[in-house]
Amino acid sequence: MPVERARGERLQIMFLADIVQQQGYLGLPFHRVYFSDASVHQENLPDRRFKLPLGFRASYFLGDRFIIKTYYRYYTDSWGLTSHTANIEVPVKITPFLSVSPFYRFYAQNAVKYFDGYQKHTAQDEYYTSNYDLSKFNSSFFGAGIRIAPPKGVFGMQHFNMIELRYGHYAKNIGMTSDIISMNLKFK
Repeated sequence: MPVERARGERLQIMFLADIVQQQGYLGLPFHRVYFSDASVHQENLPDRRFKLPLGFRASYFLGDRFIIKTYYRYYTDSWGLTSHTANIEVPVKITPFLSVSPFYRFYAQNAVKYFDGYQKHTAQDEYYTSNYDLSKFNSSFFGAGIRIAPPKGVFGMQHFNMIELRYGHYAKNIGMTSDIISMNLKFK
């Protein structure tokens, strides 16, 4: 939910805050946890979770051809997870109908207090998970997009007025990488 928005001739800033309270079964039944005694258990997490993400977006219009878009978010929750997300994107208008947008996002988080690796949990642990999405890690995502929005529509079709192709390379410091290609279409 936007909390406050400031706007100038070249600078736009938006502050963001959410308050989330979850209650119910919050584990994933298909996540197995291997204990130190070689026994196998289903992930067990508390049935309540309070989340507080705080952030801001800022866009700076640098003339008619460049925009600098930034985003930062701090997140904390009652399970002990904290994270930081920082993002920058710089759309460059090549022509009035064609733009290229390089981007970079960095993400870092610590582990929830209930996380431990393979065969590290014991029977004394009330709550436990070995889900590496809840572990300590950082990641980077970078790439670029190309956006075409001709005045007479894409391929001359008036109702098909924009197409955007984006490529990004994602890498986590725990050995995961992926390449992502996406397409965004806009119809009137």
